[in-house]
Amino acid sequence: MLMHIVLVEPEIPGNTGNIARLCAATGCELHLVGPLGFSIEDRYLKRAGLDYWHLVKVHLHSDYGEVEKVLSGHNFYFNTTKATKFHSEVCYSSEDVLVFGKETAGLPEALLSANRERCVKIPMLEGARSLNLSNAVAVVVYEALRQQSFLRLG
Repeated sequence: MLMHIVLVEPEIPGNTGNIARLCAATGCELHLVGPLGFSIEDRYLKRAGLDYWHLVKVHLHSDYGEVEKVLSGHNFYFNTTKATKFHSEVCYSSEDVLVFGKETAGLPEALLSANRERCVKIPMLEGARSLNLSNAVAVVVYEALRQQSFLRLG
């Protein structure tokens, strides 16, 4: 089965395009939760994804509640700098859902509060605010795939 990457209200088309390219390379499905900060027809979005878009299964959701309904039964992990547990301390499975927030604000506090036990962070030096969104997604996805011995990848 496939892992799922959820971007909640992404704002920068280049980041989303890079993440789509990551999904094409890894077989992850991409879920975009609106409102989006760009049009999915945006030229920067397409340029970042280059010719990979046909390899990506993209799902558009009007709100986060739709994601919970569509992916109920899956394990969700919420990526935030506010977590206490590192992303590498989780034992990922092949159908997990990795949730990331928008570039300027991260995930909504209400969502984090409701899911504290499933919040994870990437280790960084003190004082570093955060990684670029597409870099953060890549770090977490590849850790999850490493734990699964890259079974689907050649």
